[in-house]
Amino acid sequence: MAFGKYFEELHVGDVYQHRPGRTVTETDNLLFTTLTHNTQSLHLDEEYAKGTIHGGRIVNSLFTLSYIVGVGVGDLTEGTTLGNLGFDETTFPHPVRIGDTLRAETEIVDKRESKSRPDRGVVWFEHRAYNQHGDLVCKSKRAGMMLKKSAATVNN
Repeated sequence: MAFGKYFEELHVGDVYQHRPGRTVTETDNLLFTTLTHNTQSLHLDEEYAKGTIHGGRIVNSLFTLSYIVGVGVGDLTEGTTLGNLGFDETTFPHPVRIGDTLRAETEIVDKRESKSRPDRGVVWFEHRAYNQHGDLVCKSKRAGMMLKKSAATVNN
């Protein structure tokens, strides 16, 4: 069963506010950092990180990127995507710290029908995350191959 949006239901300029927000915990940072074998001291060593421009540990930026894509799955792509085609223009303009509460939104920035497959189209999503102060902490543009509703009803 599909809960996401089909190609035809996604319109350029639409913005989706995703829920729930997420307060980043010590466990989130530790597990994500160790699961990805990222041994960067900025994420793990408070004493080391105190001596950096950040003045303390910061959360692994790929955790933040994963959150902003993942929190939108139920709203946008659950059961309606055929695959992630890639990321572009990913930035982290403000660091995330343990204890920050993140919220995310996604804007549909472009779309086109597939040139070779009539049952699908490509949609470009711009994912954005903000902390509890309203600071933009992550922005990423992503392309996804999306199923057309007409193709889904034929297959059911």
